[in-house]
Amino acid sequence: MPSPLIALDWGTTRARAFLIGADGAVLDRRSADRGIQSVPEGGFPAAFEAIAGEFRRSHPDAGIVLAGMVGSRNGWVEAPYVACPATPAAIAGAAMPVTLEDGAQALILPGLSCDEGAFDVMRGEETLIVGLGLDDGLVCLPGTHSKWALIESGRIARFASFMTGEVYGLLRQNSILSRLATEPAGDDAIEGARLGFAAAGRAGGLLNAAFAGRTEVLAGRMAPGCVGPYLSALLIGQEIAGATALFGRPVRVQLVADGVMARSYGAALAAAGLPFEITSPEAAFIAGVGLLAGGLAR
Repeated sequence: MPSPLIALDWGTTRARAFLIGADGAVLDRRSADRGIQSVPEGGFPAAFEAIAGEFRRSHPDAGIVLAGMVGSRNGWVEAPYVACPATPAAIAGAAMPVTLEDGAQALILPGLSCDEGAFDVMRGEETLIVGLGLDDGLVCLPGTHSKWALIESGRIARFASFMTGEVYGLLRQNSILSRLATEPAGDDAIEGARLGFAAAGRAGGLLNAAFAGRTEVLAGRMAPGCVGPYLSALLIGQEIAGATALFGRPVRVQLVADGVMARSYGAALAAAGLPFEITSPEAAFIAGVGLLAGGLAR
């Protein structure tokens, strides 16, 4: 019987470990606040043991694949970016070996780079994109720094990043807009989103529309509880407009999200008239790391 796979999605603040059976089913999982920023120099073998050592002991023959920021300059070892356009085989082929405390070897998947006008990078999202198994299409991965990726003939042809989540936090918490904003109550979330999507499509651009999050409250035309939802919808609407300007309007957007992100981006895509299909990040990761691990075996 083929051995299972131990896979870690190891980010900046958190690490998620999965024990994946030969059939692709998740046999067990762990999650820990042991992101790379909490690991001291030279401490990655011990951190791996703390996060996934139980899987390693119960399945000593399992392959081990690590993805995400663990392969960054501040991670266990820097896995150089693979330049787009990139195939799954090219990503798997650039994996970097590291040694565990017991002397066994694990492999760290690389990130991707794209140089289409502005240089751009991703780490971790490429595994989720591979997991979608697309021949052609446009993928949206929401987050602090959202990614949109164009898939052509099974390759990640190019991609672009958007600072949507980070800019939302800055505007909502640290700008003049925060002074009038309150937590949504009643229908504030629905109304704020409606106004934000409408503002995203108006002439004047983001900076003008963002300031309206203050002045509409001063004029009594928007409740203070609408400010947060307004900003969220405005920024996501602007992100979608920017992505479609770069990549064109697709037949369908493949949205990799769950929870609040899935609802927010689903509403924004619907408002923009773009059909979409949702895949959870966990499902995409499990499928992607399995496909890439198969490439490593070859």
